Amino acid sequence: MATTLLSRYSSFILLMLLLTAFPQVRSGDAEALVALRASIDPLGVLHWVGGSDVCQWEGVKKCLNGRVIKLVVERFNLSGTLDGKSLNQLDQLRVLSFKENSLSGQIPQLSGLANLKSLFLNNNNFSGRIPDSLSLMHRLKVIVLAGNNIQGRIPRSLLDLQRLYVLYLQDNQLTGAIPPFNQNSLRFFNVSNNSLSGEIPVTASLVKFNESSFIGNIDLCGEQIRRQCSFGPSVSPSYPIVPSQSFGHGKRNKKLILIIVLTIGGVALLCIVSALLIWCLRKTNKEKEVRSKVVARGGEEGTPPSGIASSSRDDHDKQRGFSWDQGGEGLGSLVFLGPGDQLMSYSLEDLLKASAETLGRGTIGSTYKAVMESGYIVTVKRLKDARYPTMEEFRRHIEIIGQLRHPNLVPLRAYFQAKEERLLVYDYFPNGSLFSLVHGSRASGASKPLHWTSCLKIAEDLATGLLYIHLNPGLTHGNLKSTNVLLGSDFESCLTDYGLTPFRNPDSHEESSSSSLFYRAPECRDVRKPLTQQADVYSYGVLLLELLTGKTPFQDLVQEYGLDIPKWVRSIREEETDSGDDPNSATEEKLSALLNIAMACVSIAPENRPVMSEVLKMIREVRAEAHVSSNNSSDHSPGRWSDTVQSLQREEHLSI
Repeated sequence: MATTLLSRYSSFILLMLLLTAFPQVRSGDAEALVALRASIDPLGVLHWVGGSDVCQWEGVKKCLNGRVIKLVVERFNLSGTLDGKSLNQLDQLRVLSFKENSLSGQIPQLSGLANLKSLFLNNNNFSGRIPDSLSLMHRLKVIVLAGNNIQGRIPRSLLDLQRLYVLYLQDNQLTGAIPPFNQNSLRFFNVSNNSLSGEIPVTASLVKFNESSFIGNIDLCGEQIRRQCSFGPSVSPSYPIVPSQSFGHGKRNKKLILIIVLTIGGVALLCIVSALLIWCLRKTNKEKEVRSKVVARGGEEGTPPSGIASSSRDDHDKQRGFSWDQGGEGLGSLVFLGPGDQLMSYSLEDLLKASAETLGRGTIGSTYKAVMESGYIVTVKRLKDARYPTMEEFRRHIEIIGQLRHPNLVPLRAYFQAKEERLLVYDYFPNGSLFSLVHGSRASGASKPLHWTSCLKIAEDLATGLLYIHLNPGLTHGNLKSTNVLLGSDFESCLTDYGLTPFRNPDSHEESSSSSLFYRAPECRDVRKPLTQQADVYSYGVLLLELLTGKTPFQDLVQEYGLDIPKWVRSIREEETDSGDDPNSATEEKLSALLNIAMACVSIAPENRPVMSEVLKMIREVRAEAHVSSNNSSDHSPGRWSDTVQSLQREEHLSI
């Protein structure tokens, strides 16, 4: 009996060992990749050879138990088609990217990739329809199919992906309506430049995205793009139907017709006049009501606007409206600045009634996220603690800033001023700030240096935006730091809070004690001195060191470390074993190039710092050399940037 039990126990142990080893035995990933290469690589660019270690092949970024779980084959000029049969054999894949090649044909059914979380097929020549099998991949979080020739409708079955985080379908040939996406996880969405039609669904998920997510679809309408829908036949006025036999062909009949027409016209005119009178009376009463509330609350010095701070944890009396005394000037209106901004379908009254939350408090005011009753979201900066120039001086300066339009700048859309009240209205950026990307939440302590490819991309974005500001004579950013860099819809870095230094209050205690002082050039530490473009270059250098080290400038790095800054940076990166840097000479070379640029920017003497055009040129030369010299995508692939942005916190808040 004991022998039988021992035999059964031994058999069970053997079976468990076999099952444990199954993924490694089952592999076949090398054969699957070789078969896949035959369909996607007619030019023989990929060096995938059977018999060698598949985990060392080009594009294979990560393996687990001998199985490929991350395949990133980007910018290899592949020109074939995707073989679904061989691709589906890679059933342990978590990340799959073939972006920025020249692959064509239809995207195959990928139902075999049950573990896939991220799919990047953008910027190829794929055609046909979006495969329905995507909805069966319940772990899928990121779908990026932008920049292809994909046709047909957006499958409603994508609504079944409860973990969907990113959906980028822009620049295709999609038709039909947008499904009512309402996943709580959805943070990034873009369907612009297709042929979509109908009303954009007003769901809790889709109302978060602004016009940039939907532009280029001429038959779309809805609140998000401020285009009214007009479906169905037009409604005509109801006129009395008079039988034709009631009228003869004489003068009597003509008079009767004339009387009826004049009567109808008179009634219609009377209705129009009455409606106008009622509208004017209501508007006057509403303005009086708002003005009375404003004056009643005007004496509460230092009280934040209850509409624009209603979600503050310390504010239990949640009202709507602003608390300022306009001194009898009237309610006034928003002044829209850039070309086309006048088409914005919201008014000052809409802003007054908006529910909002405080995003941050800075040296010249507070910033709020304002959600209007229509669902449209903007960012409002209230210059409550600012120095107040005359109204005409303020108008002239703000109108100069408001004309700046660049992909790496957060656009200033409108402003309002009344007596000692100044409001600035910007686009809302839901992806958060560069500070959050680098440091995570303040409580998490998740700061770590970024991979050098991410540093390069951010550095180029910031240099491009800063140079655009400097090309306008006399303009500076004046407050460059990681909290004043926001991430756009494609995770491009965009500068905000630029050009506001003329409103700094030199007597502000917060100004002199702020941690942002360490971003400022030594010659401008006295807040009474004007900030220069050379000072912006210094701040740029400090910000670049922040990217490389993951450390905020809590101290004066130049004074503390001097010429030992490169040694300090390298020691920090060596301590961060998870930073993603490959310990090879190519990586060391790129890091040295970035450090040299940063060191040039933080020179103590302003005349020794390069101008931003020279900085941008150096950054682009480093990126170009990295692209040419790297033989595989581990050092230059945008997949590194994709990994970085996917690590963002689910809910970011600005800190401006």
